[in-house]
Amino acid sequence: MLTNFNPKEMPRALQNMLERDQGPAMASPPRRAFLKMAGLSGLALGAFPGLALAQGGAETALKPTEQPLAFVRIAPDGVVTVTINRLEFGQGVQTGLPMILAEELDADWALVTSRLGSDDPAYIDPVFGIHLTGGSGAIKHSYTQYRELGARARAMLLTAAAQRWNVDVATLQTRSGKVLGPGGRQLGYGELAQAAAALPVPQKVALKDPKDFRIIGHATGRIDAKAKSSGRQAFGIDTRLEGQLTAVVARPPVFGARLKSVDDGAARAVKGVRAVLRVPLDRGAEGVAVVADGYWSAKRGRDALKLEWNTGDVEKVDSEKQLAQYRELAGQPGARKFDADMAPLAGAPLTIKADFVFPYLAHAPMEPLNCTVKLDDGAAQLWVGTQMPGLDSAAAARVLGLKQDKITMNVAVAGGGFGRRATPSSDFVVEGCQIAKAARAAGVAAPIRTVWSREDDMHGGYYRPMHLHRAHIGFDADGNVLAWDHAIVGQSITAGSPFEPYQVKNGIDGTATEGMRDPYPFPMRLTVHHPKLNVPVLWWRSVGSNHTAFVMETLVDEIARMTKQDPVAYRMRLLGAKHARHREALQLAVDKSGYGKWRLAAGRAWGVAVHESFDSVVAYVVEASVKDGEPVLHRVTAGVHCNLAVNPRSIEAQVQGGAVMGLSMCLPGAAITFKDGVVEQSNFSDFTVARMTNAPAIDVHIVPSAEAPTGIGEPGLPPLAPAFANAIARLTGKPLRDMPFKLA
Repeated sequence: MLTNFNPKEMPRALQNMLERDQGPAMASPPRRAFLKMAGLSGLALGAFPGLALAQGGAETALKPTEQPLAFVRIAPDGVVTVTINRLEFGQGVQTGLPMILAEELDADWALVTSRLGSDDPAYIDPVFGIHLTGGSGAIKHSYTQYRELGARARAMLLTAAAQRWNVDVATLQTRSGKVLGPGGRQLGYGELAQAAAALPVPQKVALKDPKDFRIIGHATGRIDAKAKSSGRQAFGIDTRLEGQLTAVVARPPVFGARLKSVDDGAARAVKGVRAVLRVPLDRGAEGVAVVADGYWSAKRGRDALKLEWNTGDVEKVDSEKQLAQYRELAGQPGARKFDADMAPLAGAPLTIKADFVFPYLAHAPMEPLNCTVKLDDGAAQLWVGTQMPGLDSAAAARVLGLKQDKITMNVAVAGGGFGRRATPSSDFVVEGCQIAKAARAAGVAAPIRTVWSREDDMHGGYYRPMHLHRAHIGFDADGNVLAWDHAIVGQSITAGSPFEPYQVKNGIDGTATEGMRDPYPFPMRLTVHHPKLNVPVLWWRSVGSNHTAFVMETLVDEIARMTKQDPVAYRMRLLGAKHARHREALQLAVDKSGYGKWRLAAGRAWGVAVHESFDSVVAYVVEASVKDGEPVLHRVTAGVHCNLAVNPRSIEAQVQGGAVMGLSMCLPGAAITFKDGVVEQSNFSDFTVARMTNAPAIDVHIVPSAEAPTGIGEPGLPPLAPAFANAIARLTGKPLRDMPFKLA
């Protein structure tokens, strides 16, 4: 969490978001200077992202996010480079957003490539008003934006061709990267780009009818597939600069602890070690950074340190005691999200009482955290895979004592993140800047790449919060819920962060309750407790839905079993006509799975769940069994309603990835636990993730729609665990209440 946080130090875009404003006020450079620089590389402001402000003033009234010159670069040979306003970290946005823009541009897809943006104001999320990759918002929030960018660029190219040929622009057409004119004349986009860049940007443009799409909606291979599959893709951790050094950090065993004594003699004697630095760390802690020629020398130097820590002044969390505290809190009055009448509980014919326990979870991306910092005179450059480059560059500026416009943020492709690279405290970026500053003060003038090991990542905090849910439900023999009394206990993710003002209402963090009750018409009283503990927490893929979906969908299934109803039919009745997208997704999964039609192999059972998150609905029908006392997932059939499928292949990959990550939550060992304030897990040997041997067959089916797309990066995760649990409960007769699963 942020300490000594001053809202006025935030990026102006974030301040405006919190003030419910429209976005940052932008100053524009002179139009003549802009055209001169933009013309150097044709329609190519992607080469000069700082000029995204051009033409953003009264002359056109277009915002920086609406300027095609900030997003489209067309080379003389016709290659179109699309700048992405999000971090690419596996979700496929480097392909999806170019598909949208190329569709309206009428580009030749074979000549389209992409590049990542920066913390330039042009690349903010047009809905949130800040630089952000998260909330499954890339395609959802930028669909219309990128369509209009492509259409504006196309209109400028058409105008340039009309002027060259001295014809009416209405007589021209475009096709696959060319402008076609009367008499068979044609010009490639590369031939027109420089002239087009000098033209006014149209404010209003006509967009294609979806029935005319030739790129959007077609299963398309990823632009970055070749680089990644061949090992040639460079990630943030691969940054290599002339004279670069590598730093690793010895961090305290308990969050927030400070150093009592440092004996660094042996560390300084390690070959390749250039400096040993005492540095401030996140949450008031201290650490020791070892700077060396390479990672191995730095690690050996760190291993040689002799450190004593003062842990007496910080809370030492213990998982067993914490659970007992949570159980006690669940029975106490607290803040109310829903407040239905609970009187019918006393006379309900049937009841369920249940406690659910969800542990802390590490994000554990395959590329550990890293940040490379190069200090220049009065300026700095950073290379980092970040989900919030604007917030991180502001944090870097504060640490380094620079104005934010003196920070150059080079956003690097990241090897996963799942929320960890969107930390409001900018902890790993601040850490890298602190080390670079300390090294410079010690006479080490070199770019420094700070790298976390896997163990550093596991111990480094910002976990999915531990949660306890307690439910007391009364219902009748027909499955009609009469009253549902529910309590949630867990740390707030957004308290103390810049997001608190609009996420925390009446003492309740909305991220903890999303996914509760709806879409089912249950009379619910929902009480929430947010204890404060010395464990840093953060959003984890699908945020609140990764625990609320499990609770809701397993309890709905349990009511169906207790009242002897088919779980699909029961859900369909509850959903009614109001929730057509849920019904369509569920029906598609049922139809494609063979549920109710096929006879399963002996020892297997069906499991069902459906859940909406980030405006998309995913339904799963699974086949599972129990082997040697352990749950086994054999087959998963998904029905997905995310409105228009921009790239069905990416949707399939995201749902499959979400399902496998959801499976990981179920497996023994999938938990971060604490003993005397120390994290007990250190690597994948004792923090479980699903392996190939665990992975089931996964079939993904998409409900057809022409409506604007909704999110897909996260919705595939939440319903997997409850569908799996429901299948196991049908086999064993015992509902599962804990994550990871405990069958004994």
